[in-house]
Amino acid sequence: MPHLRILTLTFLAAICLSGAVWSQDSVAPAGPTIEIGDAVTADTEIRRRIEKIFDEIEGLGGIRVSVSSGVVTLSGQVDEAPLARKAEDLVSRVAGVVAIENTLTEQTAVGERLKPVIGRFEKRLRQIVDYLPLVLVAILVWLLIALVGWFATTRKQPWSWLTPNAFIADLLRQTVWLAFLMLGAVLALDILGATAVLGTILGAVGIIGLAIGFAVKDTVENYIASILLSVRQPFQPRDFIALEGVEGFVIRLTSRATILMDVDGNHIRIPNASVFKANIVNYTRNPERRFSFDLGVDADSVLHEALDVCHDTLDSLDFVLKDPEPAAWIEKVGDSNVLIGVAGWINQTETDFIKARSEAIRSVKAALETAGFALPEPIYRLRFDEGAPVAARPGSAPGEPEKPGARRTAEPAPQQPAETTPSRQVTDTGVDPSVLRKVDDERSQADGGDLLSEDGPDELGARPVV
Repeated sequence: MPHLRILTLTFLAAICLSGAVWSQDSVAPAGPTIEIGDAVTADTEIRRRIEKIFDEIEGLGGIRVSVSSGVVTLSGQVDEAPLARKAEDLVSRVAGVVAIENTLTEQTAVGERLKPVIGRFEKRLRQIVDYLPLVLVAILVWLLIALVGWFATTRKQPWSWLTPNAFIADLLRQTVWLAFLMLGAVLALDILGATAVLGTILGAVGIIGLAIGFAVKDTVENYIASILLSVRQPFQPRDFIALEGVEGFVIRLTSRATILMDVDGNHIRIPNASVFKANIVNYTRNPERRFSFDLGVDADSVLHEALDVCHDTLDSLDFVLKDPEPAAWIEKVGDSNVLIGVAGWINQTETDFIKARSEAIRSVKAALETAGFALPEPIYRLRFDEGAPVAARPGSAPGEPEKPGARRTAEPAPQQPAETTPSRQVTDTGVDPSVLRKVDDERSQADGGDLLSEDGPDELGARPVV
């Protein structure tokens, strides 16, 4: 019994599979069912219907139509190949058509071929003439909105009220005016019924902008850095700064570069992208500035007295500030000298840094020499191998030999007389205005475009006053 059940199920499955295969091999009708009997449409009726349709469509009126047993034959000439395809498509949609024989040929005569082209040109010309009033209205609306945007963005207020930075205010004006122009363009295209063109234009502008952005990457980077620097204000005009390995007075900050003038009167232009990323040392922001230098004294000197002399000498100079007070310390001990570090503070608005440091060195050196402290001199020790000829010692009798194991010391150079000018007689240490005058001349000759504020706070706030 189990074997009989298995054979029965196998037989049924084979029947179902063969039925499925047979159903797949059967061909579905390729088109509409061909009518027979009384439902067949008469050939004359099909021909009249097609001819009426062709008469209503430009370019198809000259086609000859013949119908036999539902088979439609199209003959004749058409001006363009698309008209032949259009005629065949129309015939295929007529009820009762069984098949189509398309024997249409394309017109080859030059005059006949130019007729549809001239017709289309005349049609488009008429459309342009009909659209002219609408185009003029669209242009007028665009110009009106652009004029309103220009008037609003050329006023001083409220842009100066929104931001005190002139560069940011100008950038905001340009952005708002561009928004007005885009709004006018959208309304104009909407009047013309061509808003779809706006998406195409914006897409093309985006692609062009991307290509230009890659081409002028450095310029864009400098422009963005200019915006950020104008907002941060890391320095002000006439500040003396160290930047990118150079030192100079700030002349101006433009939309592309920072312009400096060094102490020799040379112009230095540094791209703003480099300025934004660089380490900036501003020597002017704090009026108080410290100078320092080193002086050596003999190793046998009384060091605390030497330190007192250095301190008191700096303290007696008029251009050295009393608060913070000057300082002197032992820097290091060498083989034949002791190096003393000396430092003092000045007010840069009244005293030139280089002149003050130079005068302080001169005064401290003179004071040390006046107090009896010898400045160190180099000492050389000579060693002679046994048996080598030895020159006579200075002061010894000619031919007197050198004692064994004796050390020779080179005669030091004759010491120059110490400076006797009192430290209170100082040279001029006032600020040298020559370079600053050149900076002011450069700023006065510029036709605007400076992104720095002369009297406003910088990124650290208000400046300290001494």
